[in-house]
Amino acid sequence: MTGLLERILATKRDELSGMRGSALPAPPARRAVELRRGPGTPLRLITEIKLRSPSAGALSTVLGVPERASAYARAGAAMLSVLCDRSYFDGSYAHLQQARDACSLPILCKEFVIDPCQLDWARAFGADAVLLIVRCLTEAQLPVLVAAARERELEPFVEVTNESEAARALAAGATLIGVNARDLDTLQMDSARAAKVLAELPSTLTRVQLSGIATPEAVRDVARGPADAALIGEALMRQADPGPLLRQLVEAAR
Repeated sequence: MTGLLERILATKRDELSGMRGSALPAPPARRAVELRRGPGTPLRLITEIKLRSPSAGALSTVLGVPERASAYARAGAAMLSVLCDRSYFDGSYAHLQQARDACSLPILCKEFVIDPCQLDWARAFGADAVLLIVRCLTEAQLPVLVAAARERELEPFVEVTNESEAARALAAGATLIGVNARDLDTLQMDSARAAKVLAELPSTLTRVQLSGIATPEAVRDVARGPADAALIGEALMRQADPGPLLRQLVEAAR
């Protein structure tokens, strides 16, 4: 693991001392995370709030976090992903709470989680699920954090990029797995690789395709495959008003 991801993880390690032992708000009631597709049901779309990314640079801030969360909910999103990393994505845990207060969608805390205290923060500020990235975690850490998330009533949303990471996720007990088409080290996209990994996952899991989905045609392609859901990020975050594009994507998902 080199490059950008290692820099991000070094920043996370520096942040931990300031997070441990902090007074946190009482966790709100948990919202159910339901992404499985039944026969004849549409692909579920997870929409994202992130203000900046290392690959795309600054994204739209015309709408604030609450307004964007509401717009996503009105246009048919099934779940909301909120970036919480400050240094690289201009996010914060406060954005979780703002999004939760603005809509009734279940919320994914999208963060580079390496320690249980980050789970406490995610739950306290309103997350219902938390991202666990296999590439960021050791063989020992992953199952511990999967179990720790469930102890806190957080659904572990485990991200993989290849077959070996998928095997680690399964061994750790993951039942909700996202396959990222973007390599976190190089930021290069490979949708064919992601589709192959996704197709090899057991059908008993909830399977999500991550990254590289920006058009109705791309949504239709994913919907024809085994995925239960797909995450739409930068395509919507480039829109000052994401509603019209998201409604097109929701229609394509059917």
